[in-house]
Amino acid sequence: MSGAEVSVWRYLIGSVCLLLVSVSLKGSRDLITPLRRHGMQITILSVFGMALGQLLFHWSLDFASVTQVATMVTTMPMGVVVMDFVINRTKISAPKIVSGVGAFAGVVLLLTDGYVQQLSIGGGALYGVVMALGCSVIGSCYLVLVRPLIQSYGAIRITTLTFVLGAVALWITVGVAWEIWVDPTTLFERPSEAYWSLLVLGIWNTCIGFILWFWGLSAAPDMGRANYLFFLKPVIAALLALVILGNQISGMQVIAIIVVCGCVAGEMFYTPIRRLFRDVKV
Repeated sequence: MSGAEVSVWRYLIGSVCLLLVSVSLKGSRDLITPLRRHGMQITILSVFGMALGQLLFHWSLDFASVTQVATMVTTMPMGVVVMDFVINRTKISAPKIVSGVGAFAGVVLLLTDGYVQQLSIGGGALYGVVMALGCSVIGSCYLVLVRPLIQSYGAIRITTLTFVLGAVALWITVGVAWEIWVDPTTLFERPSEAYWSLLVLGIWNTCIGFILWFWGLSAAPDMGRANYLFFLKPVIAALLALVILGNQISGMQVIAIIVVCGCVAGEMFYTPIRRLFRDVKV
């Protein structure tokens, strides 16, 4: 199954689950009011923000390796800080720059196990890397622009509207461009490992994951700082692979995990740490 088709399946399953969650909760059933007040803005963010970004992400995996794509997408926290400055004029502090660069360097070491040449780009991989970078840039813009809507109407409603509208646009786009018209009724006609993978992508990674992510970012006083937790994704993946799959973690990867966690913790707790050192000095 190609990346473009996976995006459609993920969106279709995720949007259905999000609709069920939204209508089951009293505070998020009204999906009409946000559309009536901000219909054009929500539609643009749905199609050119979330849907296009996810399409580029899955499509990039058809050309570049998982390591290359994961590395490029992990630049998103730094992109959010830059876009927040450009759009909202939010100050970029020195700790954000230092911790962001440090955490990203740690992610690169973790994903490549110290052999950075694994990220060498050649042939068709260049297309995949550019797509992954595009996904990161689009995702950064989306996170900054969608935050006011989520603060006004809640993460569940806006995420639901984003995915439902995005699913329609993505289904049509992939059908026209790739001539792949996904039929949702054929989901369980596929091998069990295929439909279980799609269900996990749609329910766990999309419905549950995105609600928690957007909800948390909208509630954080500093979205750029909170989004630095995104750097922990490859760290968590490495630990899960160790516990669930029995994969081994090399010494270099342990060092990289320490670097990433240290940089994220340093940024997240910069203010109390600075206050503590100041008090000790006094």
